[in-house]
Amino acid sequence: MALKAENVPGPAVRTAPVFDVGIDERVPVSSAIGLGVQNILGMAGLLIFPALIGTAFKLSPSDTAYLYGITFMTSGLVVILQSVFLLRLPIVQGPYAGSLAALLAVGHAKGGGLGSAFGSMVIAGLIWCVLAIPLKRYGLITYLSRFVRDPIISAVIVLILATQLTSTALPNWLGTPQSPGFPGVNLIAGAVGAVLVLVLTVLPRGKILRRLAVLVGVAAGTVVYAIFEPTSFGDIGRNVGVVVPKFFPFGFTVHGDLVVIFFITLFPAIAESIATYDIVAGWGGQDLSAYRVSQGVFGEVVGSTIGAVFGGMSTLAYPDNIGLLRTTRVGSRYVTLTTGIILLALGGLEPFDRLLEAVPLPVLAAVGTILFGVLFASAIDVLGGVRWTRENLMLGGVPFITAIGGLFIPEPTLQALPMVIRLVFGQPMIIGTLLLIVLKAAFGLRRLGDRGLERRVLGDAEPAGATTET
Repeated sequence: MALKAENVPGPAVRTAPVFDVGIDERVPVSSAIGLGVQNILGMAGLLIFPALIGTAFKLSPSDTAYLYGITFMTSGLVVILQSVFLLRLPIVQGPYAGSLAALLAVGHAKGGGLGSAFGSMVIAGLIWCVLAIPLKRYGLITYLSRFVRDPIISAVIVLILATQLTSTALPNWLGTPQSPGFPGVNLIAGAVGAVLVLVLTVLPRGKILRRLAVLVGVAAGTVVYAIFEPTSFGDIGRNVGVVVPKFFPFGFTVHGDLVVIFFITLFPAIAESIATYDIVAGWGGQDLSAYRVSQGVFGEVVGSTIGAVFGGMSTLAYPDNIGLLRTTRVGSRYVTLTTGIILLALGGLEPFDRLLEAVPLPVLAAVGTILFGVLFASAIDVLGGVRWTRENLMLGGVPFITAIGGLFIPEPTLQALPMVIRLVFGQPMIIGTLLLIVLKAAFGLRRLGDRGLERRVLGDAEPAGATTET
């Protein structure tokens, strides 16, 4: 049963049991590998973000390949930490869109390029590492989780995230007039993948097919696409080198204002991850202590900071894979451990990176559309247990509408704003999370004030009544 929103949340948000395979259950190695590869194929940002940075900063093909490798390894490191050492939940973490937006926005701002961007990101990450040190009673994350783990907060954060992801779903599925396969091949190949995922997921029987639905859908869609359009699979064997991590490969410079920007940017990623931890733990029927949450956040920021030292992006709990958990109904954290090992080991192999680069974006976007829909509906499911008081209507509605409005701000308007304001307004997760926390805190203070006033009134009334009776 879901918790009421006005209650102070302690354990995870409870919903009806979701997983056929529990969080602490093991699966056969072959199944774990298949599901692990499927998890990677669901991480669209992992396959797109390094290319976007390479294009924006005119990096050489070798530098872009390095970005791919280090992004894979950063995600793998964090996933391994979360699955067995710290959080112990089936959470797959991948590159964070807010981190990408900040890199693109500030990379040219101070003349230091990616060196100043990654250097400032490292310092911001180190500050968060100190703030996120797991403490059972007085830690900052323990206090923050009291706000975020309110079911209405966690569900609205996921709703904002799922809605924001729609900009990467149908648009990338359709493509642009300049992209190969536009529009017919993109639509048909994507539809084949999406329909297969949908059909295999709702089969009343056939657990194996349901668990591998995304893998089957992506493979079938890719084959259909390759029949009509040239692909880059032939380039896979041309480079057989390995990616060797390098300290600050783009240089190291720190600017105080950029540190502030990256510090702010990391906040909604942490809040989103806390909300996701709670929902997934509820699906698995596990109680999630505040200390365990703080361990998870600590693992996330430590892994992200280490990744930034080598040129990788910050990570957050990946929404695609949360939808995948609901679709496959396999909640084993040993599957995500396998995913992390695959990411860490094969992320350093250039042929593997090129194999994943060769999967057509329209197919990934089409399959992602199904997963984003499942994620959105799962947040609605959590909201089903909320009692909609006047405060909760404001708390749930105002941040959501304001955050999504950021998607429609004209680019010239954003460019006319200061850099920090531009990032806050242009990233729905940032402005939405900040509004949720501020409103939650304001309503909490108001209730405390009302109780204090009530106690004072009752305290004044009692002596008067006693005198009258005497």
